[in-house]
Amino acid sequence: MKEDKELYDFFSKSERQFQHGLSIDSVIFGFSDNQLKVLLTKLKRVGLWALAGGFVLKNEHLDDAATRILRERTGLDNIFLNQFYVFGDPDRSDKKFHIKRMQQVGWPVRKDYWLLQRFITIGYYALVNYSNVDPKRDYMSELCDWYDIHDLPPMIIDHGKILNKALEVLRTQLKYQPIGYNLLPQKFTMPELQKLYETILDTKLDRRNFQRKMLGYRILKRLEKRREGGAHKAPYLYSFDLRKYHKALKEGLHGAW
Repeated sequence: MKEDKELYDFFSKSERQFQHGLSIDSVIFGFSDNQLKVLLTKLKRVGLWALAGGFVLKNEHLDDAATRILRERTGLDNIFLNQFYVFGDPDRSDKKFHIKRMQQVGWPVRKDYWLLQRFITIGYYALVNYSNVDPKRDYMSELCDWYDIHDLPPMIIDHGKILNKALEVLRTQLKYQPIGYNLLPQKFTMPELQKLYETILDTKLDRRNFQRKMLGYRILKRLEKRREGGAHKAPYLYSFDLRKYHKALKEGLHGAW
Protein backbone atom coordinates (compact mmCIF):
# COMPACT_ATOMS: atom_id res chain seq x y z
CA MET A 1 0.00 0.00 0.00
CA LYS A 2 1.12 3.56 -0.76
CA GLU A 3 0.40 4.69 2.81
CA ASP A 4 2.53 1.89 4.25
CA LYS A 5 5.43 2.85 1.97
CA GLU A 6 5.16 6.52 3.00
CA LEU A 7 5.34 5.56 6.67
CA TYR A 8 8.15 3.07 6.14
CA ASP A 9 10.18 5.68 4.24
CA PHE A 10 9.57 8.18 7.05
CA PHE A 11 10.76 5.74 9.73
CA SER A 12 13.89 4.95 7.71
CA LYS A 13 14.92 8.55 6.93
CA SER A 14 13.61 10.67 9.80
CA GLU A 15 16.17 9.64 12.41
CA ARG A 16 18.90 11.32 10.37
CA GLN A 17 16.83 14.33 9.28
CA PHE A 18 15.25 15.67 12.45
CA GLN A 19 16.36 17.03 15.82
CA HIS A 20 15.65 14.33 18.37
CA GLY A 21 13.36 15.04 21.32
CA LEU A 22 11.84 18.19 19.83
CA SER A 23 8.58 18.75 17.96
CA ILE A 24 6.25 21.58 16.95
CA ASP A 25 2.49 21.58 17.32
CA SER A 26 0.66 24.31 15.45
CA VAL A 27 -2.85 25.36 16.41
CA ILE A 28 -4.14 26.75 13.12
CA PHE A 29 -7.30 28.80 13.62
CA GLY A 30 -9.75 29.81 10.90
CA PHE A 31 -13.11 31.61 11.03
CA SER A 32 -16.11 30.52 8.95
CA ASP A 33 -19.91 30.69 9.34
CA ASN A 34 -19.44 32.47 12.67
CA GLN A 35 -17.47 29.52 14.01
CA LEU A 36 -13.86 29.41 15.17
CA LYS A 37 -12.30 26.35 13.60
CA VAL A 38 -9.02 24.51 14.04
CA LEU A 39 -7.17 22.51 11.40
CA LEU A 40 -6.56 18.89 12.46
CA THR A 41 -4.92 15.85 10.87
CA LYS A 42 -6.04 12.25 11.22
CA LEU A 43 -3.05 10.00 11.86
CA LYS A 44 -2.54 6.94 9.70
CA ARG A 45 -3.46 3.59 11.28
CA VAL A 46 -4.32 5.22 14.63
CA GLY A 47 -7.84 6.56 14.16
CA LEU A 48 -7.13 9.63 16.28
CA TRP A 49 -6.73 13.26 15.30
CA ALA A 50 -3.83 15.60 16.01
CA LEU A 51 -2.86 19.22 15.66
CA ALA A 52 -0.96 20.19 12.54
CA GLY A 53 2.46 19.37 13.91
CA GLY A 54 5.83 18.23 12.74
CA PHE A 55 9.51 17.96 13.53
CA VAL A 56 12.46 20.34 13.37
CA LEU A 57 15.15 19.67 10.80
CA LYS A 58 18.69 19.63 12.11
CA ASN A 59 20.16 23.16 11.85
CA GLU A 60 16.66 24.63 11.26
CA HIS A 61 15.44 27.62 13.28
CA LEU A 62 12.29 26.88 15.30
CA ASP A 63 10.31 29.70 13.68
CA ASP A 64 11.37 28.50 10.22
CA ALA A 65 10.19 24.99 11.11
CA ALA A 66 6.82 26.35 12.28
CA THR A 67 6.45 28.38 9.08
CA ARG A 68 7.34 25.34 6.96
CA ILE A 69 4.78 23.16 8.76
CA LEU A 70 2.11 25.85 8.33
CA ARG A 71 2.88 26.13 4.61
CA GLU A 72 2.81 22.34 4.14
CA ARG A 73 -0.66 22.10 5.75
CA THR A 74 -2.28 25.20 4.27
CA GLY A 75 -0.28 26.30 1.22
CA LEU A 76 -0.03 29.79 2.78
CA ASP A 77 2.94 32.07 3.50
CA ASN A 78 3.30 35.34 5.43
CA ILE A 79 0.75 34.35 8.09
CA PHE A 80 0.60 35.63 11.67
CA LEU A 81 2.30 32.91 13.70
CA ASN A 82 2.94 33.17 17.42
CA GLN A 83 4.94 30.90 19.72
CA PHE A 84 2.84 30.62 22.86
CA TYR A 85 4.03 27.83 25.16
CA VAL A 86 6.44 24.94 25.73
CA PHE A 87 4.99 21.56 26.72
CA GLY A 88 7.58 19.49 28.56
CA ASP A 89 5.79 16.91 30.70
CA PRO A 90 8.12 13.87 30.65
CA ASP A 91 5.07 11.59 30.34
CA ARG A 92 3.42 13.47 27.46
CA SER A 93 4.80 11.16 24.74
CA ASP A 94 2.86 8.01 23.92
CA LYS A 95 5.07 5.27 22.48
CA LYS A 96 2.23 2.83 21.86
CA PHE A 97 0.87 4.26 18.62
CA HIS A 98 4.38 4.73 17.18
CA ILE A 99 5.22 1.09 17.98
CA LYS A 100 1.90 -0.08 16.52
CA ARG A 101 2.51 1.73 13.25
CA MET A 102 6.10 0.49 13.01
CA GLN A 103 4.92 -3.08 13.41
CA GLN A 104 2.13 -2.59 10.86
CA VAL A 105 4.51 -1.41 8.12
CA GLY A 106 7.31 -3.85 9.01
CA TRP A 107 9.78 -1.40 10.54
CA PRO A 108 11.94 -3.03 13.26
CA VAL A 109 11.18 -1.61 16.73
CA ARG A 110 14.24 -0.48 18.70
CA LYS A 111 14.02 0.82 22.25
CA ASP A 112 16.50 3.58 21.43
CA TYR A 113 14.65 4.71 18.27
CA TRP A 114 14.20 8.48 18.33
CA LEU A 115 10.39 8.50 18.13
CA LEU A 116 10.18 6.35 21.27
CA GLN A 117 12.06 8.84 23.45
CA ARG A 118 10.83 11.83 25.45
CA PHE A 119 9.57 14.76 23.33
CA ILE A 120 9.30 18.43 24.22
CA THR A 121 6.93 20.30 21.92
CA ILE A 122 6.82 24.00 21.11
CA GLY A 123 3.32 25.38 20.67
CA TYR A 124 2.52 27.94 17.97
CA TYR A 125 -0.82 29.33 16.95
CA ALA A 126 -1.65 30.74 13.53
CA LEU A 127 -4.57 32.84 12.29
CA VAL A 128 -5.49 32.12 8.68
CA ASN A 129 -8.18 33.02 6.18
CA TYR A 130 -10.35 29.90 6.07
CA SER A 131 -11.38 30.37 2.44
CA ASN A 132 -7.76 30.58 1.24
CA VAL A 133 -6.69 27.27 2.80
CA ASP A 134 -6.43 24.02 0.89
CA PRO A 135 -5.86 21.52 3.73
CA LYS A 136 -3.12 19.02 2.92
CA ARG A 137 -2.19 15.85 4.75
CA ASP A 138 1.43 14.81 5.30
CA TYR A 139 3.30 11.50 5.43
CA MET A 140 2.05 10.82 8.96
CA SER A 141 -1.65 11.44 8.30
CA GLU A 142 -4.49 10.24 6.09
CA LEU A 143 -6.76 13.30 6.33
CA CYS A 144 -6.52 17.00 7.10
CA ASP A 145 -9.69 18.96 7.82
CA TRP A 146 -11.32 21.76 9.83
CA TYR A 147 -13.25 21.26 13.07
CA ASP A 148 -15.34 23.62 15.15
CA ILE A 149 -13.52 24.14 18.47
CA HIS A 150 -16.74 23.17 20.27
CA ASP A 151 -17.10 19.89 18.36
CA LEU A 152 -13.71 18.18 18.31
CA PRO A 153 -12.93 14.53 17.50
CA PRO A 154 -10.82 12.31 19.81
CA MET A 155 -7.24 13.68 19.86
CA ILE A 156 -3.89 12.11 20.72
CA ILE A 157 -1.96 12.53 23.98
CA ASP A 158 -2.08 16.17 25.19
CA HIS A 159 -3.22 17.87 21.99
CA GLY A 160 -6.51 18.89 23.57
CA LYS A 161 -4.54 20.59 26.34
CA ILE A 162 -2.33 22.35 23.77
CA LEU A 163 -5.42 23.62 21.92
CA ASN A 164 -6.99 24.93 25.13
CA LYS A 165 -3.77 26.72 26.07
CA ALA A 166 -3.62 28.34 22.62
CA LEU A 167 -7.19 29.58 23.07
CA GLU A 168 -6.35 30.95 26.52
CA VAL A 169 -3.34 32.86 25.18
CA LEU A 170 -5.24 34.09 22.10
CA ARG A 171 -8.04 35.46 24.27
CA THR A 172 -5.56 37.24 26.53
CA GLN A 173 -3.57 38.73 23.66
CA LEU A 174 -6.79 39.81 21.98
CA LYS A 175 -7.05 42.47 24.67
CA TYR A 176 -3.71 44.02 23.77
CA GLN A 177 -3.17 43.27 20.07
CA PRO A 178 -5.34 43.69 16.97
CA ILE A 179 -6.92 40.66 15.36
CA GLY A 180 -8.91 39.94 12.24
CA TYR A 181 -6.60 40.65 9.30
CA ASN A 182 -5.96 36.97 8.57
CA LEU A 183 -9.39 35.76 9.68
CA LEU A 184 -11.77 38.09 7.82
CA PRO A 185 -12.24 39.02 4.16
CA GLN A 186 -10.40 42.13 2.96
CA LYS A 187 -13.62 44.14 3.36
CA PHE A 188 -15.93 43.55 6.30
CA THR A 189 -18.60 45.24 8.40
CA MET A 190 -18.37 46.26 12.03
CA PRO A 191 -20.96 43.59 13.02
CA GLU A 192 -18.82 40.95 11.27
CA LEU A 193 -15.72 42.10 13.15
CA GLN A 194 -17.68 42.10 16.43
CA LYS A 195 -18.93 38.56 15.76
CA LEU A 196 -15.33 37.41 15.29
CA TYR A 197 -14.35 38.87 18.67
CA GLU A 198 -17.44 37.39 20.36
CA THR A 199 -16.72 33.96 18.89
CA ILE A 200 -13.11 33.94 20.06
CA LEU A 201 -13.93 35.34 23.50
CA ASP A 202 -17.05 33.17 23.75
CA THR A 203 -19.04 36.07 25.16
CA LYS A 204 -21.50 38.76 24.02
CA LEU A 205 -20.13 42.30 23.59
CA ASP A 206 -21.97 45.62 23.71
CA ARG A 207 -22.29 46.96 20.16
CA ARG A 208 -21.64 50.65 20.92
CA ASN A 209 -18.71 50.01 23.23
CA PHE A 210 -17.15 47.61 20.75
CA GLN A 211 -17.43 50.07 17.86
CA ARG A 212 -16.05 52.92 19.98
CA LYS A 213 -13.05 50.88 21.03
CA MET A 214 -12.26 49.56 17.56
CA LEU A 215 -12.47 53.00 15.96
CA GLY A 216 -10.39 54.42 18.81
CA TYR A 217 -7.50 52.10 17.93
CA ARG A 218 -7.26 53.86 14.53
CA ILE A 219 -6.43 50.62 12.71
CA LEU A 220 -9.62 50.62 10.58
CA LYS A 221 -10.47 52.48 7.39
CA ARG A 222 -14.15 53.10 6.72
CA LEU A 223 -14.94 52.66 3.04
CA GLU A 224 -17.49 54.59 1.01
CA LYS A 225 -19.42 51.44 0.12
CA ARG A 226 -21.98 49.73 2.32
CA ARG A 227 -22.78 46.02 2.56
CA GLU A 228 -25.51 45.42 -0.01
CA GLY A 229 -28.59 43.29 0.70
CA GLY A 230 -30.44 42.63 3.93
CA ALA A 231 -33.65 44.04 5.35
CA HIS A 232 -32.08 46.70 7.56
CA LYS A 233 -29.94 49.71 6.77
CA ALA A 234 -26.79 48.42 5.13
CA PRO A 235 -23.72 48.81 7.39
CA TYR A 236 -20.52 50.44 6.17
CA LEU A 237 -17.66 48.31 4.97
CA TYR A 238 -14.25 48.58 6.61
CA SER A 239 -10.73 47.39 5.89
CA PHE A 240 -7.61 47.34 8.02
CA ASP A 241 -4.98 50.07 7.72
CA LEU A 242 -2.13 47.57 7.41
CA ARG A 243 0.64 50.00 8.39
CA LYS A 244 -1.11 50.90 11.63
CA TYR A 245 -2.28 47.30 12.13
CA HIS A 246 1.25 45.88 12.01
CA LYS A 247 2.54 48.70 14.19
CA ALA A 248 -0.11 47.80 16.78
CA LEU A 249 0.96 44.14 16.59
CA LYS A 250 4.47 45.18 17.61
CA GLU A 251 3.67 47.94 20.09
CA GLY A 252 0.27 46.86 21.40
CA LEU A 253 -3.04 48.67 21.39
CA HIS A 254 -3.57 51.88 23.32
CA GLY A 255 -6.53 51.67 25.64
CA ALA A 256 -6.76 47.87 25.84
CA TRP A 257 -10.00 46.07 26.68
